[in-house]
Amino acid sequence: MSTENLPQSPEQPSRKPRVAVVFGGRSSEHGISVVTAGAVLRAIDRTKYDVLPIGITREGRWFLTADAPERMAITDRRTPDVDELAESTDGGVVLPVDPSNREVVYSEPGSVPKALGEVDVVFPVLHGPYGEDGTLQGLLELSGVPYVGSGVLASAVGQDKEYMKRVFTSFGLKVGPYVVIRPREWERDESAARKKIVDFAGEHGWPLFVKPARAGSSIGITKVDDLSGLDEAIAEAQRHDPKILIEAALRGREIECGVLEFEDGPRASVPAEIPPPQEHAYYDFEAKYIDSTPGIVPAPLTPEETAEVQKLAVDAFDAASCEGLVRADFFLTEDGEFVINEINTLPGFTPISMYPQMWEKSGIAYPELVSRLIDAALRRPTGLR
Repeated sequence: MSTENLPQSPEQPSRKPRVAVVFGGRSSEHGISVVTAGAVLRAIDRTKYDVLPIGITREGRWFLTADAPERMAITDRRTPDVDELAESTDGGVVLPVDPSNREVVYSEPGSVPKALGEVDVVFPVLHGPYGEDGTLQGLLELSGVPYVGSGVLASAVGQDKEYMKRVFTSFGLKVGPYVVIRPREWERDESAARKKIVDFAGEHGWPLFVKPARAGSSIGITKVDDLSGLDEAIAEAQRHDPKILIEAALRGREIECGVLEFEDGPRASVPAEIPPPQEHAYYDFEAKYIDSTPGIVPAPLTPEETAEVQKLAVDAFDAASCEGLVRADFFLTEDGEFVINEINTLPGFTPISMYPQMWEKSGIAYPELVSRLIDAALRRPTGLR
């Protein structure tokens, strides 16, 4: 039967891609995630994208939140909270688990679930465990929803500082001396685990840095100058992660470099230098976010040093199979060698954060950076790739 004379349906108007900005989360970096989300919401080009803000509480509940970047800033040295932004705490948001259906649903007890429309891409700005570590990425892979940033493996490697260092070493990148204490070691024989750290200090000297193995934003880190401060530092790190990492102090300059995935592959930004903060023992959480210790962008390096750290940053990106974006942190030691400290697969993304600052100086302003990340996620398929 010919269809030439049948009435034709009018063409549906094309709609803008819908971006779900997911933030908050169950980690100790909850507040910084909310600040990052405020900056991203402010920067997203509303002529190109529709936006759906979704906040995850510290207890793990998913809520629709106000699209109110002005309420998502550090005020009186205090970070904001998803609970303060939730439009309602009676119901929750449910992401699809069927790859053929990207419709987000809002559900309240005793009410018929309401469809909120399809989501084309997720922009996760969660920092730390339960978001940056591959857990959310795995959920989105199961749902078939594209997302900004690295996949499950790279996110997990980028979160666990021990395995990050193991991967880097296997690819020939130089890392500093470290030792790991796993929870089983501590539970089985606390004195033996403590001796392992003391022996490490005897070999590499004081000070040491005691860290949660799977946290970020410098939360839970203590610089330990001698044996008297060790127990307190261990307890502080274990408050955030039962697995702890102890690093020898490296003497040198702190250099950071951003990596961004372009259509033809990853490229590095101009590097930045983090000068020693005047009122802090090291570049800790308060120096980063509360007192906003300024970095030097671009870093005062020679052209040869700049080229080398840019290459190493891209090498680290590739070694961990990263996608989208990474901030790579290095020490430039006194003998002129770059030692990689860590990467962040979802680095701080506030306007004062180093990653956007480095790209600003590289010619990509914050709103364009956000658009590039969303567009890259929309181009990339989910699943094995």
